[in-house]
Amino acid sequence: MFDIKEKLKTLPDKPGVYMMRNEKQEIIYVGKAISLKNRVRQYFQSSKNHPPKVRAMVSHINTFEYIVTDTELEALILECNLIKENRPKYNILLRDDKTYPYIKVTINEEYPRVIKTRKVIKDKAKYFGPYTNIGALNETLEVIHNLYPIRTCSKNIEKMIENKERPCLNYHIKKCIGPCTGLVNKEEYMHIVQEIIMFLDGKEDELIRKTEEKMKEAASAMDFEKAAKYRDQVIALNSIVEKQKIVSTNEQDQDVIAMAQGDKDSWIQVFFIRKGKLVKREHFILKNTEQDSKQEIISSFLKQFYSGTTFIPKEILIEEHVKDLGVLEEWLTNKRGNKVNLKVPQKGEKKELLDMVKKNAFMTMEQATTINQLEKERTEDTLQELGDLLCLDEAPYRIESYDISNIQGVESVGSMVVFEGGKSKNKDYRRFKIKTVKGPNDYASLEEIITRRFKRGLEETQDIISQSIEMTEGKFAIFPDLIMVDGGFGQVTSVKKALDSLKLSIPVCGMIKDERHRTKGLVYEGKEVYIEKTSNLFRLITKIQDEVHRFAITYHRSLRKKNTLSSILEEIPGIGETRRKSLMAHFESIDKIRDATIEELLEAKGMNRQVAENIVQFFKK
Repeated sequence: MFDIKEKLKTLPDKPGVYMMRNEKQEIIYVGKAISLKNRVRQYFQSSKNHPPKVRAMVSHINTFEYIVTDTELEALILECNLIKENRPKYNILLRDDKTYPYIKVTINEEYPRVIKTRKVIKDKAKYFGPYTNIGALNETLEVIHNLYPIRTCSKNIEKMIENKERPCLNYHIKKCIGPCTGLVNKEEYMHIVQEIIMFLDGKEDELIRKTEEKMKEAASAMDFEKAAKYRDQVIALNSIVEKQKIVSTNEQDQDVIAMAQGDKDSWIQVFFIRKGKLVKREHFILKNTEQDSKQEIISSFLKQFYSGTTFIPKEILIEEHVKDLGVLEEWLTNKRGNKVNLKVPQKGEKKELLDMVKKNAFMTMEQATTINQLEKERTEDTLQELGDLLCLDEAPYRIESYDISNIQGVESVGSMVVFEGGKSKNKDYRRFKIKTVKGPNDYASLEEIITRRFKRGLEETQDIISQSIEMTEGKFAIFPDLIMVDGGFGQVTSVKKALDSLKLSIPVCGMIKDERHRTKGLVYEGKEVYIEKTSNLFRLITKIQDEVHRFAITYHRSLRKKNTLSSILEEIPGIGETRRKSLMAHFESIDKIRDATIEELLEAKGMNRQVAENIVQFFKK
């Protein structure tokens, strides 16, 4: 606290960003201020007026840092970037935007593609989104690829032309105009790409008009085949436009944002209106906002959403005045390139539009809450049924499942997946390389990983008791209510043997499969337990068995691939361990190394021209 008191005295009366850190030096909160001196000091004054969330945050502050900026706008931009990068615990957080997919037009390539991606990077490509509705995104991609014959492959077009490779099936069925043939006019191809961008920007009316003009020109030139193609495009585009509801007589582009606040979380609904038509709507969830005001929630959403989105409309309608409205408008205006208006309508058509969006936000929240409650009740009943079936004292909340994967004993690995309350808990998944067992011995391998897992758990428990580590630091300290192993009586016996050696008593059952390698049921205490195949319990067991098998196989494949890649690269003269690691770090895959030019290979750390030429020659052979 002494460190904090001294730092508070040195705070400048200038705009900037502050970062609160805990004992582990993790950033737990990021904020901006017009005056760092006034804002940061408020946290460490009397806590009586602080809401519980702020009091909790302050209790975990070990130190703080700040960055001075010239203007409040600079502070806002920096705040957005720091929140996105660090995702601090006490900030209001939009679910990680990396999980939301985008449509990417790869205009950074000579012959661009239109693809789905979950990463937005600075690579000069165009991104459209984010989409929370995967179905809507896939439907949009399908429409684009049906309307426009652009390439979908990721092959090196230049090399294909140079090597006179055959075009793929898409070319022959006229789903791609085939830039790989070398016969495509680049300007013609880029014209198609510009039409796609126009479509994704919501300018269907303009696109229809241009396509109709081309149809008439083709018909006048007696090119009826091309005219028919344009006619089909116009019909398809019109059908899309018909689906779009006219919601505003004002023909400018607008985003309308409203929210519904639940007991714990908030649902934000966004209507995307282009030229008066509703072209898309999305909803987003902000977690643990029960102690935050509407103004704080809306402000946080605006910063996080528009720092990641690709298009900003001329007008954005919101339901509450936010504290930093002026600086937000300035930031959005700079991002768009011309004036953006943030408005809080009080009456008229815009207020009616906002009310409609708010109504939809409440409907979405109520539906989600109802579904979650029904799902919770169903899961609780299913787990209780499992507990009753195995004669357990209570329903198993935490279930750990284990599997072994190898090919004739090579690269044997073990996997552990965790389900809590009937749902997978990915952050608790663990992987094990088998260390002591030689050859294909699943029983001994299982015994090894169970021993290692629970021995580590017992050690961590002692460390927690002695307060040398905190509960949250233990990766194995939480023990399961039930262990489910992929296999039969032999696998169950191996797990029990390991537990007995550690003097642990945890129920163990095996998940067995039929002759078609599909889930059949359970084995427990020396007996096969029958489960109705149409029951929710059978579906849960199948889900757990499939998940642990998938996780084991994925890990095993990654190890095999890594070893294969290493051995391939090391066959090339001049490639040792250092250069191999450098190449893999730079290109990320063997395919990219194989397709790289000499100049591209030289960009990797530690490369010289002779070795780059060796790589090219090796893959040519």
